[in-house]
Amino acid sequence: MSTPHLKIENLQVSIDNTEILKGFSLEIKGGEVHAIMGPNGTGKSTLASALMGHPSYEVTGGSVQIGGEDLLEMEVDERARAGLFLAMQYPSEISGITTADFLRSAVNVQRGEGNELSLMKFIRQLDEKMNVLEMDESFSQRYLNEGFSGGEKKRNEILQMMMLQPKICILDEIDSGLDIDALKVVSKGVNDLRSPERGFLIITHYQRLLNYVKPDFVHVMMQGRIVKSGGPELAEKLEAEGYDWVKHELGIKDETVGQQA
Repeated sequence: MSTPHLKIENLQVSIDNTEILKGFSLEIKGGEVHAIMGPNGTGKSTLASALMGHPSYEVTGGSVQIGGEDLLEMEVDERARAGLFLAMQYPSEISGITTADFLRSAVNVQRGEGNELSLMKFIRQLDEKMNVLEMDESFSQRYLNEGFSGGEKKRNEILQMMMLQPKICILDEIDSGLDIDALKVVSKGVNDLRSPERGFLIITHYQRLLNYVKPDFVHVMMQGRIVKSGGPELAEKLEAEGYDWVKHELGIKDETVGQQA
């Protein structure tokens, strides 16, 4: 297995002719957990959507490579097969498809023709991962995210990640709307996946998630780019002092880069 490696260089992204990302650069290697924090409107969710290939976001400059291959030339399904995974802030509901059927199809597409997982092995793996996330077995037979609470949807996203075993995991505000118990369970699922074969990019507003998923690197994002980087202590300082001290230190004016960021 090749070593996971995501390299983003000077990425520029627009939506509706408004530039959101203005030269974003970041490198993530296997075994690393990077956290991105920043005020609303700075481009954090735009970054996640653009990396996954959302059609509303236009890449106007820069490059992204995954495992040495050009990510930006790939279709969405090709990006997933290359090992990129996005746990979304607002997961979609899909009626008529059970969680189990969706996951089995996704796993087998990823494994490729002739290497599909047998039904019994799939069920054993699914039960094992659901136990880690404290999910009732009935969840697997419910339509994907339909009628799920916010916390249930987030657990379902982590369940998908645990089953697919991607190389680069992007978690877009996976802690949003979670109570402390659900946050602990979701964090346990993430920590169970930490390994040299996997890199993480965690997008969050709050330091509380990082109490349970310890990052190796913390980056502050403002005006469409990373403006400051450090270790876990940076997240603690942001929690204590807010973002104003960063703006003051770097001479950044108080402005956002767009409503869709």
